[in-house]
Order: sequence, then structure tokens, then C-alpha cells
Amino acid sequence: MQRFTAPYASRPEETRGRFVPEAESPLRTAFARDRDRIIHSQAFRRLKHKTQVFVYHEGDHYRTRLTHTIEVAQVARSVARALGLDEDLAEALSLAHDLGHTPFGHAGERELDKLMRPHGGFDHNAQSLRILTKLERRYALFDGLNLTWETLEGLVKHNGPLVNAEGDPVGCYRERGLPEAILEFAADHELELHSFASAEAQVAAIADDIAYNAHDIDDGLRAGLFNLIDLGDVPLAGEALSDVLKLYPDLEHDRLVHETVRRVMSEMVSDVIAETRRRAAKFKPASATDVRGLGGGLVGFGDQMREKNRVLQGFLNERMYHHERVEEIMARARRVVKDMFDAYMADPRLLPQNWRDAADAADTERYARQVCDFIAGMTDRYALDQHKRLFDLDPLFR
Repeated sequence: MQRFTAPYASRPEETRGRFVPEAESPLRTAFARDRDRIIHSQAFRRLKHKTQVFVYHEGDHYRTRLTHTIEVAQVARSVARALGLDEDLAEALSLAHDLGHTPFGHAGERELDKLMRPHGGFDHNAQSLRILTKLERRYALFDGLNLTWETLEGLVKHNGPLVNAEGDPVGCYRERGLPEAILEFAADHELELHSFASAEAQVAAIADDIAYNAHDIDDGLRAGLFNLIDLGDVPLAGEALSDVLKLYPDLEHDRLVHETVRRVMSEMVSDVIAETRRRAAKFKPASATDVRGLGGGLVGFGDQMREKNRVLQGFLNERMYHHERVEEIMARARRVVKDMFDAYMADPRLLPQNWRDAADAADTERYARQVCDFIAGMTDRYALDQHKRLFDLDPLFR
């Protein structure tokens, strides 16, 4: 069995359990079993054809939600191992963190949220919870995957508490309130929304930041949205590039990019490990419960790295995510989502038979959520196929 060196690690033998009781596996820990259930889910397989930044037809070597998720899991396991945490829980949370994303990346999410505003809105984190507790229908005794409390808690709170001590929403939920899916689940299953999640959940969250910052540099360069020389004045990336050029002044372009990106990742990972150890020595959490009760996150970047990361994200936001080429294709992608949503809301007969059988068009709120679930679960490719079937045109490419 796995051994833990950190006193504040989550321990599978101390899990708060599953909401539907099951006999434990003699071969796997509870958290390893969670990881395996996520990997074998339909929602996980669909990540293969969901956009990270570039829609699937633009090239075979750009990241998809699936390859991004695998990279996040690799970083999370490495950090968890170095810190003496439960690698299986960190990996399970990494593998599940993007299950609720729509087709066409954040553009699809924003459009679906806009369309669902009269019906409670759309939030990809809440959608991940719906998938793991309701929408995956594979087991005889329950809907969802019946994951442990620690995995579901970590999924919901991996970016920090959702409410303050008085129960008021905080962070990204301050203005709009908590999504209905989270409120509904938390009403029956206490998730301690006012506290931080486990150290493993915090590792998964920062591994997400590390992975997408590094691989978006790679994908942005591959797509020609910016050039290596543009990274010269960007903290972290520019420093890494300079180091590589000093060591290998004649290195060919593709190797130069890879050597730069791997150094960016290595610097961020090393900083997280060092800073987390520093915080652990300062606050001395003696259990996973202590981690949840700290007044701030245990896992994170140091001050200098946090600032470098902020500047790097600003560069990518301007030069990549809002590049006119990306904006143009995402505007067309938003149209695909809107066209389908409007069509399904107007005529339930347009839904596939299995979704039509489960639809309740007489209850507008419930039906809108069913349509939302259907569209959110689509891959880019399936969404384009459905749009062509409905309208006999392909707005993404014409």
C-alpha cells in the first residue's frame, strides 16, 4: 500500500466514505478506485474531442481537453509525491476537473451560460459535479460514480472556499450566487463549503495552472500566434528561453521550444513544492482536517512566482486567447451552441431518441437543464455534426 510522509495527507483508510455504501476493494484504495471510475467514464472519453484552445480540425498536435487533463494529472502526481500526499486522490481530482466543460472551450461555456441565465446559468465546475453524481448512468445501484466524499469535496472546492463563515458566496460566485447543482448536492451532503479542500485538491488546482501555462506557450508558438522572440520580455518564459540559448545557441526551433517549455514547468513545480513546504513548516498542519481549517491555501506559489505567473497569463490572454484568429473561430463556435439550444428548446422532437424519452418539455426549467446537459456533453465533432443535421450548414468552416 502507498505510504505517506506528510502528516496532513489525506488517508484513504480514513475516508468519510461514499454516499451509497459499497464493499471496499481488496486490491485498491478508495481513492485509487475513484480514479479508475473516472477514467472509465463516458465523460472522460469525450474529452478527447473537446477544445482546449484550438478546435480539433486545426491540427493533430494541439492540446485537447484530454491531453491537457493527462498533463495536469502528471504534474499533480509529481507534486503530491514530493510533498508526501496521496497521489491517487490528487490524480483523481486532476482527471475529473474538466469533465463539465462544453464543446469549443470557454467560448462554448460562456454562450451556454448566457443562454441558461433564465434557468440558473451554466458553470463547468457544477456540471462536473452533475456528471459525477447524476449524469453518468452505468451502475446498478446508483446514478453517477458514487465517489468518495474527499473526491467530490475536492472537485467542488479545489479553487478554495465557495462561501464565507456567514454562508455568503465568495470569489467567482459572489455576484451570481452558487450554482443550483452545488446547492442541491450540498443540501443533502455536507461539503463544508466555507473551508478549503484537502492538500491533494489544492495540488490538482495548481497543477492545472502549471500545465495550461506551459502547454499554451507551446501551442501558441506552433500556431504562429506569437514568436519565440516575443517571449523575451515575459518573466519566466523569457528567462527560460535565455537559459536555453546560452546552453544551445544553435538549437533548432522545435527543440528550442520544448527545452524552454520544460524549464518553465520545472521552475513552477519546484516553486510550488518549496513554498508549500515553507507554509507547512509555518502552520504545522497535523492532519487533512487541519489543512481545511487554515485561513488560507496550503499549496501555492511563492510571491515572486505568483507575480511571474500573473504576467505570463496576461501575455497569453492578450496574444493567444484573444488573438483575432482564435476570436473568429470561437465566435462561430458560439453560434453553433446558440443555434442548437434554440432549436432543441423549440422542438424536443429534434433531440436523439434516448434524450427525447427522458425529456420533460412541460417543465421549462427542467427541460432547459436537460437540453443544457445534452449540449454540454457534446464533443466539438458531435456538435458540428448535430448542427449540420439540424440546419444543413456548417458555420464553423464556411
